[in-house]
Amino acid sequence: MKSRAAVLVVMSVSLVVLSGCGHSKKSALNNRATSSTGSSTTRARSTTTRPARPVCPLTGAPAPGGRVPQRPALAIKVENLPAARPQWGLDKADVVFEEPVEGGITRFIAVYQCRNASRVEPVRSGRFVDIDILKPLGKTLFAYAGAIQPVVNAVRAPGSLLEDVGSFVATGAYSRDPTRLEPHNLETSTGALYQAAAKLGYSGPPPPPLFRYGPPVMGGTPASAVHLHFPLDVTTWTWEPKAKRWARSYSDTGPAVQGDNVQITAANVLVLHVVQYPTPYVEDATGAHENQLVLTGSGQAWVFRGGAQFYGKWERPSLSDPTTFVETNGTKITLQPGNTWEELVPTGEAVGVTP
Repeated sequence: MKSRAAVLVVMSVSLVVLSGCGHSKKSALNNRATSSTGSSTTRARSTTTRPARPVCPLTGAPAPGGRVPQRPALAIKVENLPAARPQWGLDKADVVFEEPVEGGITRFIAVYQCRNASRVEPVRSGRFVDIDILKPLGKTLFAYAGAIQPVVNAVRAPGSLLEDVGSFVATGAYSRDPTRLEPHNLETSTGALYQAAAKLGYSGPPPPPLFRYGPPVMGGTPASAVHLHFPLDVTTWTWEPKAKRWARSYSDTGPAVQGDNVQITAANVLVLHVVQYPTPYVEDATGAHENQLVLTGSGQAWVFRGGAQFYGKWERPSLSDPTTFVETNGTKITLQPGNTWEELVPTGEAVGVTP
């Protein structure tokens, strides 16, 4: 009897042990399942990202108010003679092109899309080269104070990508500044010009990007200033480390301060050596011929961003293509998000860099 009781005890203990093992195995499986589920949840959470913030096509910067305006680019011709200074509204442009024209002077094309300018002054006449500069933007509103007839014909030609909102078409969008002398006092605003465009039936999508944006590429050399020697003036861009901006000034009139006392600055300054040649068309009463620029192919270029210069060449296969920039070693140069000034300097004119 004692032996049988012992056997029953052993069997009872074994059943308890086996029962315990079964529970432990099930718990382990449950634990593994819970762990697996938890890890999947963790992975799902880790791969969930917030939607990318809308970026302005012409600056690479976040769109003001979180929305890119659904409208085409607006290009406004702005004068740059000393009598035209101080200008208004250039600091609000996404991109500004400085082009050499007849007589050794320069003019600006201020391009707006994401931002607005309540006052742009002084607006002046168009040139043939404007059409070539602006072509990569697609359909573009073009604001100007007249031009010689061949230029007007080219702007309004069926194949042109420019929509005419000049002072002879959108007359209500312009006024004269009584504090300045003509012809240096024609003013407008981006709001007035976009309204005029709507009344004229002009519309279109935002433009494609003109430049590549990204973190600084390897290489480059320190640059504290760049000096552009145009025939009648030396324009200097000076790096301001605290503001992390390039500040503009002139050899004859000093800092490029606008009418609202804001100095013109840029996140990027692009300098392109380009071939300039005279056209057969007389531009003004002095007999000066309008110039044209060779803007396809390639040429010498400097890119200034973040207190450094990147030297190499610009490339543009056709007028429909945006310009790209490549260092001498073949590295593609990206720009810093923000506004950009593109300086078109005739070959033969000096470009000096201060380290």
